[in-house]
Amino acid sequence: MKSETGQRQAAELHQKDEAIYQALMNAIVEHQLPPGSKLPEEALSAVFGVSRTGIRKVLQRLAAVQMVTLTPKRGAQVTTPGVDEARDIFRTRSLIECANLPAVLAHLQAPHLAALAQLIEQENQAHADRDGAAAIRLSAAFHIQLQAISGNQVLTGIVTRLTQRSSLVIAAYGAPWQHGCRCDDHSRLLSLLRDRALAPLTQALQHHFDHIVSSLHFERSGETLPDFSRLFGSDKGNAS
Repeated sequence: MKSETGQRQAAELHQKDEAIYQALMNAIVEHQLPPGSKLPEEALSAVFGVSRTGIRKVLQRLAAVQMVTLTPKRGAQVTTPGVDEARDIFRTRSLIECANLPAVLAHLQAPHLAALAQLIEQENQAHADRDGAAAIRLSAAFHIQLQAISGNQVLTGIVTRLTQRSSLVIAAYGAPWQHGCRCDDHSRLLSLLRDRALAPLTQALQHHFDHIVSSLHFERSGETLPDFSRLFGSDKGNAS
């Protein structure tokens, strides 16, 4: 009985840690916690209703995927990618995502095209509504779903991580209203997917990443202390 109780408590603790991790990850990716934002353990512990040890574990996980920077005596803050790193993130995405396009086309079916078209429609609506969080989420989803068509789960996981880091770059160096990618670029990519035109598709995807990088302004953001109660309070359905 004690063993079952211990296992249940461990499972509940894991679920709570995972919920906090996802809440912080989403807030970072969706630019609610911009680069440079301080993440003090005490404040996060209070808003999520867990120990500082629990928060520290989550912050260490986020640091492991380079979304958070941990500095001795200064604590944690949302990572601000350097200029070279920012360029390398998009250069790497271009290399990986373009190289995988033959496999995408080899597995492409009508339902895949329909799903991507729906994402573009939702992304366009998010931009029309000036819903930045949704626009970022849908832009990343387009690229992830596109690459997932190939069936390569390892590569899809890599692309997922790179889209998260791309969001940090755009938050740090993008224009005030630059959320995700250019919707018209995504529409062009979808059209070329329908035509199964590999060479123009590859070129268009390369240009897509070039467009993003050329629109960035490489000036660093300053440190901020966000309102965690507003972001993660009980009305947000947090992990407490």
